[in-house]
Amino acid sequence: MKTDGGYTIKAGWMVDGRGRGIQENVLLEIAQGRICRCDATPGVDGGVSDFDLSDCMLIPGLIDCHVHLFMSGTADAAVREWQLNALYGRMQAVIEKHLNQQRACGVAAVRDGGDYAGHVLRFQQTRPPGGHPAVTVHTAGRAWRSAGRYGRLIGRPPGTGQNLAQAVMANHEGVDHVKIVNSGLNSLKTYGKETAPQFPLEELRAAVQVAAYQKRRVMVHVNGREPVRQSLAAGCHSIEHGFFMGADNMRRLAESQVFWVPTACTMQGYAKHAAPGSREADIARRNLDHQLEQIRQARALGVKVAVGTDAGTIGVHHGSAVREEIQLLLAAGYHIPEVVQCATQHGAALMGLPRAGVIAPGYRATLLALPGGPQVFPANLATPVWFMIDGQTVFDHRF
Repeated sequence: MKTDGGYTIKAGWMVDGRGRGIQENVLLEIAQGRICRCDATPGVDGGVSDFDLSDCMLIPGLIDCHVHLFMSGTADAAVREWQLNALYGRMQAVIEKHLNQQRACGVAAVRDGGDYAGHVLRFQQTRPPGGHPAVTVHTAGRAWRSAGRYGRLIGRPPGTGQNLAQAVMANHEGVDHVKIVNSGLNSLKTYGKETAPQFPLEELRAAVQVAAYQKRRVMVHVNGREPVRQSLAAGCHSIEHGFFMGADNMRRLAESQVFWVPTACTMQGYAKHAAPGSREADIARRNLDHQLEQIRQARALGVKVAVGTDAGTIGVHHGSAVREEIQLLLAAGYHIPEVVQCATQHGAALMGLPRAGVIAPGYRATLLALPGGPQVFPANLATPVWFMIDGQTVFDHRF
């Protein structure tokens, strides 16, 4: 039934993104791209609606807080090498393909962690308007790393004679946030190996202060106890990965309410693609198990967790990886409303997206319908039937 130029939606179940219970028989009214009414009416059919989703579960559009749009999740070494060296003219189609994959899975926004040449930033700044409702992209452009340390594929070191803060201050590329690499990778040769921080604490703190002056948040690639401790002390806004950070840092995360983006599915991807029975497969699985235990601790302590996948890593595919990360959070003890909050409201808050990530009056009408009810979640994330961004239908597979 039309309402003042808008329309109505009827859903059998709704998880609103705020970490609360699951509501049944919900009626929404949408006008001018916003939700203007949201009523749960148990036992009442709500009359005729423009979009009948009474056999579906409605959630906010998903948000992936850690992707690399320039890379695919393929294990094909030749393809990965090509993507690490391709010029922008060839990369446009790759980035667009990955955004289409995100859109097809009901992902409404992504937070890109950078690439060596700033391809995603250039794509974002020259993206033509129109067409399908766009997936929101925030990107770091190129990340910052220390000379001679890990991170070449996603960024560069400060220039000659510059410290990190000076480099951040001198950057006028128009990035959405700042990405800093402050540790190495997780080893697939030595279980639990930790690396030293890439930057001294005061240099890192000064860079965070410069970013704050620019009104930009700082996401930091970091693993291990000391690099995470230092990153939190410096005031970084999100801990990306955070493998082997330890219980003390977990408590610091809870106290500070800094976001943690665990990217657990990276190790699942490595474990699947490593040679069966190999040391790499074993350590990847052990890394994953340890991360799941940390996620259990995070839930118990009240750490603010946001879903991020590191899509573009081997075995971590754009769009579908969100479902895999959600499945891992559920395995670590999260309940459905909690994990939906991690994948929606928390992501919107971390990205600074206004009036997003929640189904409530006044919020953006960015909605995803999944077939069936909570009893088939998260399997039904693989076959979303209806998706809307800001009141515009992206796809409708109901018929």
